Amino acid sequence: MSSLTQVGETGLKEAFDRDGYVILKSFLSSNVIEGVKDELDVLVDRQAERLTAAGRITDTFHRAPFETRIARLFEHCMDLAPTSFRPELHGPRLFDLFFHPCLLDVAELLLGPEIRLYPNYTARPKFPEWKGTLVLWHQDGGYTAQAAEGVETLRMLNVWAPLVPATEENGCMQFVPGTHKLGVVPHEKREYYLEIAREELDLRLGQAVSIEVDPGDVVLFHNLMFHCGLPNRTRTVRWSMDWRYQDATQPTMRPQKGHLARSGNEPQNVVRNRKDWAERKFQ
Repeated sequence: MSSLTQVGETGLKEAFDRDGYVILKSFLSSNVIEGVKDELDVLVDRQAERLTAAGRITDTFHRAPFETRIARLFEHCMDLAPTSFRPELHGPRLFDLFFHPCLLDVAELLLGPEIRLYPNYTARPKFPEWKGTLVLWHQDGGYTAQAAEGVETLRMLNVWAPLVPATEENGCMQFVPGTHKLGVVPHEKREYYLEIAREELDLRLGQAVSIEVDPGDVVLFHNLMFHCGLPNRTRTVRWSMDWRYQDATQPTMRPQKGHLARSGNEPQNVVRNRKDWAERKFQ
């Protein structure tokens, strides 16, 4: 678990290939993190307006802290609570996160020079003690395996960043190092998510490690890594961002095409700045 400056390019790639993940400590500035939180505050404001218009709440809790406001809004109407935000993530300051130049340098190191922001960039509020945001053990590749049948493996880099400290108590992720080398294993459908088949999990759960990280840290992991999110046993919301970079020479295997982050083949289509990002749509 090392930052790019600590291990260098060769060390980072070796660690990623060996373990299936790397943690870049203190990688993002406080300005980037606060910018993301400001954009999410706008989305929470919209949720408050929606609940007020529906007559479900009378208090918008506009003075409540970022870590608790959305939970207070939905405390008595969890039937309407969002599990994530995705198409809404085109606030201008989110450009600073998704297209962070140093992070794109790392993506280029691992994926090559043609880089796409894959079309499932997501903000996740993990509510206290709610199964709707409890993420079971899975591989991201388990979701794309059927769609991608008959084509080469999608070359992806998963990226995860906390907006509040992520701990075992509030539902940090867990990984089983090295499981990215197994290929796609069988998954079973559950109420909200897929879950890795029990016979595959039982062999390896004793090797699981908790990924406790702070705002500013960035977690990079392979899309075949066994991972889950622990339950949130606190009274606050564990907010996080996750997104993926893909080798842009490959198809997305989705209706959406994503957004080019770096490209020598199509430089005219690369997202250029905050204004450009804010004018685009989820696609």
